[in-house]
Amino acid sequence: MTLPVVEGVRYVAPLREGGSLPAIVDASDGHTYVVKFRGAGQGARALVAEVIVAELAKVAGLPVPAPAIVHLADGFGKGEPDPEIQDILRGSIGSNFGLRYLPGAFGFDPAVDTDIDPGLAADVLWFDSFVVNVDRTPRNPNILTWRGGHWLIDHGASLYFHHGWRNWRARSQDPFALISDHVLLRLASDPRDADRRLRPRFTRAVLEAAVAAVPESWLTPVDAFDSEEEQREAYVTWLLERLQGDRAWVATATAAWQAGPSRYARRETHRVV
Repeated sequence: MTLPVVEGVRYVAPLREGGSLPAIVDASDGHTYVVKFRGAGQGARALVAEVIVAELAKVAGLPVPAPAIVHLADGFGKGEPDPEIQDILRGSIGSNFGLRYLPGAFGFDPAVDTDIDPGLAADVLWFDSFVVNVDRTPRNPNILTWRGGHWLIDHGASLYFHHGWRNWRARSQDPFALISDHVLLRLASDPRDADRRLRPRFTRAVLEAAVAAVPESWLTPVDAFDSEEEQREAYVTWLLERLQGDRAWVATATAAWQAGPSRYARRETHRVV
């Protein structure tokens, strides 16, 4: 898997709803992207998670806007008057992560948007348990509705073990209790069926290709590894062992699905992006 690399040519507008202050950016390929910046507070590891999870989601057949590496030259966006944005852009010269912008999309509302296919919802439930995505809840679904479909975004909070790397290998078997807060829990069919569908797709070669798509400059040195290659192999090992171990996370997701979620309150508005 190789992500396309494009040049950012115009800073269009910030998206202030995101904690990392992403932005809409026109790119050299003629497309527009929502860009997460390396210089934002969440740092490069959030972008590592974005790349790996987006690439794996494509293998799972999940709807994710087209990803790309968005390169920013020195001086990009220099006309933006906000000093916070300028600080972020100065720290983001080089490679950043983008998802194709979906104009006119609006935020998924679990109290209203109940038309999602139960099998797709189960696949998303299983996948988020696999990659330990803590950020797909009723309060913050990170699903966009666009042109009759539902699109998954914002995966930077996934793979959170890499923020410390302590006991990372043992933690590959951690159950994912937060799945009980998943926004699609009540709309999904049995996640064990999703497990049978999706697990065989994630071979070692697939995992290696997803990790290889991460730019070298994002793999910041950590004490646990002597080289970039060791760090990449650790990501592959964690993912592979999560699929092949006792997989308590599948049982936890199944139990949460069987128990069902709490009732959702209707939201006042959709979030427009």
